Amino acid sequence: MTVYKYTHLILGILLFLTVRVNYAQERYLDSISSNIGKVTYTYSDSLKLDFYSIKGDTVTNKPLLVLVHGGGFAIGKRDNILESRFSKQMAKKGYAVASISYRLTRKGKSFGCNCPTNEKIETFLSASEDVLRATQYLVDRANDLKFDKDNVILVGSSAGAEAILNTAFMQFRYDFRTLPYKDLKFSGVISLAGAVLDADYITQKNTVPTMLFHGERDNLVPFASAPHHYCKETDPGYLPLDGSRSIADRLEALDTSYTLVFDPEGNHDWANLPYSHTDMISRFIKKNIIDGEYHQTKIKVSSKK
Repeated sequence: MTVYKYTHLILGILLFLTVRVNYAQERYLDSISSNIGKVTYTYSDSLKLDFYSIKGDTVTNKPLLVLVHGGGFAIGKRDNILESRFSKQMAKKGYAVASISYRLTRKGKSFGCNCPTNEKIETFLSASEDVLRATQYLVDRANDLKFDKDNVILVGSSAGAEAILNTAFMQFRYDFRTLPYKDLKFSGVISLAGAVLDADYITQKNTVPTMLFHGERDNLVPFASAPHHYCKETDPGYLPLDGSRSIADRLEALDTSYTLVFDPEGNHDWANLPYSHTDMISRFIKKNIIDGEYHQTKIKVSSKK
C-alpha cells in the first residue's frame, strides 16, 4: 500500500514538472513542437519553394523566414541537409519558414576574376528578382499559410546572403529599381557570410535590424570592404563589395539594431556554421525584430575547438 502511494506521488511530481517545463517554453525562442509539416510550391516557372510550419498551428501572425541557399549562384539546393535542418529547427520554434530555389545563372560558368563585372551584377539582379517573386508568392497567400505578411525576415548563406542583402538594401540603386518590389517590405535580415554592392545605399528608408555572421579571413566574400574574390583592378571581374563589418558600421551610424558575429581566424566556413546557431538567431529575432528592442552588438567567436 505504501509503495502504491509513493508511486503515485512520484508520478504526480513528474507530471507537474513536465507541465512546468512545457509552460516555460517560449514561442520563437524554444522548440514548442516537433510536428512539422512541409509543403512544396512552384512560385515561378519551374522554381519551387518548401514551406515549413507546425501542423495545425493556430497562430496566424507568426514571422516568415525566407531562406536562400548558397553555392556561388552555380550549385546548391533549397533542400540541402543544412537548409532542411535549419528550416525544421526554426519551424519548431514557431516560425513559418520558406526555403527557396532560384536561378543558378552561373551554373557551368565562372564567377571569379575572369567573370566580367556586368555579368556579376546581372547575377545579383537575377537572384534578387527571384527572392522578390518567391516572397510575393508567399505574401499573396499569407492568410492561408498563417503568417504575418508585415514580418518577413530574409535569411541567406554565401551567395544567398549576397542575394538577400542586395534585395533588402539595394532597392534604391539605379539597376535594382526595375525589380518587382511592389509593396514588399522586410522586417529583418540574417546574413551568413554575405556582402552588398554598396553599403551607402543603406539609408533610413530601408534600414532594418540585421544579424551578420562572418569570418575575418574569408577569402571569397570580404569581411570589410574589398573586391569580390579579391580580384585585381585590372581583372575583368573587379567589383568592390561591402561585407559584414562595413554593413555593421553603416547600421551603427544609422542607429539601427544589429548583431555582428565575427571570427578573427574564421574563413568562408561561416557561410554554413551559423546554421547550427538557431538559438542565437532566434534570440536576435525575438528581441530585435519581434519585440522591437534596440541593441547594437558585436560578438567575437571562434570555430576552433
